[in-house]
Order: sequence, then structure tokens, then C-alpha cells
Amino acid sequence: MRSSKSRSRAKNNRNRPSGGNVVNRVFDSSGPEGKVRGTPQQIIDKYNQLARDAQLSNDRVAAENFQQHAEHYLRMLSEAQREVDARREEQERQNRERQAERDRERAERQERESARQADPAEAPQPDVMGFTAETAAPESGLVETPESKDEAPVSDADEKKKKPARRPRPRKPKAATAEDAPSGGDDAPEAAE
Repeated sequence: MRSSKSRSRAKNNRNRPSGGNVVNRVFDSSGPEGKVRGTPQQIIDKYNQLARDAQLSNDRVAAENFQQHAEHYLRMLSEAQREVDARREEQERQNRERQAERDRERAERQERESARQADPAEAPQPDVMGFTAETAAPESGLVETPESKDEAPVSDADEKKKKPARRPRPRKPKAATAEDAPSGGDDAPEAAE
């Protein structure tokens, strides 16, 4: 069970402003004519109306009192509005700084990308060896082609390295069969009788 002291503290804390948005918060104002409830702008409008009514009834003291109450809430409202504006300007400044930082990072990234993807003709080129018959030696790792053999003079060392061309193997003669053997058949010359 809670003590009565803690309940009374909680009750007092509820009525205190929480430091939120004053512009939209609802206030209870105890004025000379009773309570006026609403946002600061609504309270200002109500006290200005009461001041006009008192002025029309030739009650200058009541009119001045209502105007002072309206002025109090007008000052509260303008102070809150200044704070809101200052907060908004600070946020806008921070947003501009963040956007400028993002733009700088994006520009640097684009520069790096463009440097990487630069025109191949302008990029530094690797050293290229000229291709001649001398460079086509087996030490260069290049393969000789028939075209390069016809054009390039062959040195004695290259000729020794070359293997002799293969000769086709001689074919074995076919074994003679009975059909292939000449017989006294139609082709044989006839003996004169």
C-alpha cells in the first residue's frame, strides 16, 4: 500500500508542465472572472474578448486586468515559438551539414570511380614487346605458327632442335588370294592350236 505522502507528490507532479510543446498544451488559467481553459492562443483570444467587453462597459480596471492576463500568455506563446523556431533552425542547419557531408562523400566516391574507369587510351599502359621472329623463340612462351615459319629466317640452332619430318610407313603387300591369282581364264592368251 502507498503512503499518503507519495500520492500527494504524484498529484502535484501531474499539474506541472512537462516541458513539452507549450504551443499546443492546454492550460487552466485562473483569471478575475473565473477559470479560462485552452491552449495559449485560445486563452489570449478569450482574455482579449473579455478586455473588450469590460472596456465597452466602461470598466477600465477590469479591461486592464484582462489585458495583462492576455499579455502573460502572449509572452509565453512567443517564447515557446522562439524555442520552436530555434530548434527548427538548428535541425535545418544540422541537415544541411549532413547533406553537404553526403555530397562531399558522393563526389569523392565518383572521382575514385571515374579514376578507376578512366579512358583506357589515357590510362598508363603496360610495356609491350615487339613481335618479331627473334622474340618468337621458345623462351618467350609464344607458339610458332606456319606463317611465322615462312617469314622468319631459321638459325642453325633452331634447325638442330627441330625433329626430322616423319616419313609414312611403307605398307605391307597384301597376301595373294585365289581370286587374284592368274588362271587360264578369259584374260589368258590362248595357245595356238
